[in-house]
Amino acid sequence: MGRTIPIIAAMSALLAIGACTEPGESPATSSNAAAGATTSPASEPATTSASPTPSPSIEQRTVTKTRKVPFKTRRVNDPTLAKGTTKVRQRGVAGIKTVTYKVTYTDGAKTDTKLVREVVTRKPVTRIIAVGTKRARSCDPNYSGCVPIASDVDCAGGSGNGPAYVQGPVRVIGSDIYDLDRDGDGIACDT
Repeated sequence: MGRTIPIIAAMSALLAIGACTEPGESPATSSNAAAGATTSPASEPATTSASPTPSPSIEQRTVTKTRKVPFKTRRVNDPTLAKGTTKVRQRGVAGIKTVTYKVTYTDGAKTDTKLVREVVTRKPVTRIIAVGTKRARSCDPNYSGCVPIASDVDCAGGSGNGPAYVQGPVRVIGSDIYDLDRDGDGIACDT
């Protein structure tokens, strides 16, 4: 029995050491605390001196580009063309302008663009389209020469009452729908 007391005493000493440990600390590291030594706090935040923030890298470049200048279209009346028809009299050509910008880059990224200069280096050429205004004559396709299309056509100077008249002679190339070729020789209004 005499031996049990020293074992109990040793166990109580170990328990006392375990009771003095900080949470998360092993008894081996806190044995100094049981022996009466003071320990420093387990982990104090390390104070480091803050390094100064580097200043941004700013770079400016001059950029020159060319751009197209669209041409305009102008329409003009043309009495020599039949009404409703159009014809290009002058082809349009786009112009060119040179544009200069000042571009600012901060740490390699584009941060600002300013227009410095804009110069037209080639003027555009206006496209001109002629629009016909001439009244087209309506001629019957059954006759060579122009016999107007109407409800009735008679030979000018004859005894017919119109409403339309034709000055002869006119060749009949299809059906004589207006009965202008009275003698049947293929030539109308010849007398």
